[in-house]
Amino acid sequence: MSTSDEEGERQVPGFVARALGAFQALRPETKSDTIADDGNDIPAMLGELGGSLLASSQATSDVEATLNHLAARYERPDLRIFVLPTLILIEDPHSAPAQTVIFPADQNALRLDQAGAVERLVRRAFTQTTPPDVVVAGLGRIRSQPARFGPVLTVVGYTLLTLGFGMVLNPTVTALPVYLVLGAIVGTIVLVGNRIATLSLILPVVTAFTVTLLISVLVRPLVHDDVLRLVAPSLVSFLPGLTLTIAAVELTSGQVMAGASRLVYGIARLGLLTFGVFAGITVAGAPPAPATAPTQLGAWAPWIGIVLVSFGYYLYSAAPRRSLIWILYALVVAYSAQLLGNLLVGAELSGLIGALIVIPAVTLAGRLRAAPSTAIMLTCAYWLLVPGAMGFIGLSEAAAGTAGATSTILRTFGSLTAIAIGMVLGAGMSRDVMAVSRGWRRAEHSERSDG
Repeated sequence: MSTSDEEGERQVPGFVARALGAFQALRPETKSDTIADDGNDIPAMLGELGGSLLASSQATSDVEATLNHLAARYERPDLRIFVLPTLILIEDPHSAPAQTVIFPADQNALRLDQAGAVERLVRRAFTQTTPPDVVVAGLGRIRSQPARFGPVLTVVGYTLLTLGFGMVLNPTVTALPVYLVLGAIVGTIVLVGNRIATLSLILPVVTAFTVTLLISVLVRPLVHDDVLRLVAPSLVSFLPGLTLTIAAVELTSGQVMAGASRLVYGIARLGLLTFGVFAGITVAGAPPAPATAPTQLGAWAPWIGIVLVSFGYYLYSAAPRRSLIWILYALVVAYSAQLLGNLLVGAELSGLIGALIVIPAVTLAGRLRAAPSTAIMLTCAYWLLVPGAMGFIGLSEAAAGTAGATSTILRTFGSLTAIAIGMVLGAGMSRDVMAVSRGWRRAEHSERSDG
């Protein structure tokens, strides 16, 4: 073998290593998995727990209540705790001088398995008063835990999510293959885009633009359906319906600063998606209105869609083992309650009935030993309740100058308010029932002791 050939073979591995290193440099910086602790530092434990609870898509009012209960359990009720969507402030009046420590919240949402593990860790800390350093170390392990499913199954999960939501939102015969293809494309874009720092910043715009362009140029001439209703299910991971609903809950609960900031973020997210759709339609040209209505599937289609959504969540969000049946349970209860609400109070207020029923039902199921944490079931149920797709379609229609867009937007915010009120009432009812149950058991135990 010649000397030049030997040098070429040595250079190839080096080139591959440099290429991999260059690609790794494009990945966004992540928070260190090692969390600093100061021994028996209760404020540090509460701050780290608060950031993880916020990353589990919990409202600031709920996180603040949880942290205050933990502080009282650890005999530090004097701590003053303030929770905002992006940070936690804890004031320790016993320090000399009094100090306020700020803990930033990680903006990357936790997977379902991580959210469930955080909830179990909080429950264990409350019942066993686990040492703070052990709790902080447990949070570090949860954050660094890799996903159970690889890239292929993650994309498959996103495809099932798209198909399932499509069958719930717009179940037409010709749209089904479109949902499958778009789900695979967007799932791949999300998987790759989240690993490149610059692209991840504009990923909603790029994805919405790409999908709209594909639909307008390649699919729309063959599938005579509304472009926006074909696009919306494939953008399910970008739709800020859950964010907007939590914002409404926080505003309803009196958390004005947290609710207002989260509301602005959700609207901005919708605006980015709308801009991507508008840019795609501008490049491809405004599609003509469908001449004939597409053939709708039967009333069974949304139920099949819910089953597909449960499988999609299980794979895409890496849900814990043996949680699939419980995710399906939460989705079925949420959708059934919405159907009941539609019959009783109409479509705009059906979310109130849905939230009012699903929260106690999930809380009750969460008390069973075989059930996963309530955070997992409630997160999936909220995704089915929230009308994020309605807001996206309304804003996109408004950008395109479609008649009736304003009415769609107003109905969306009316539905958000109804869902928020239902969530607040449902959570309050659950707490009251559990308090009455605990009081009954204490009184019964006291009678037995006296006897």
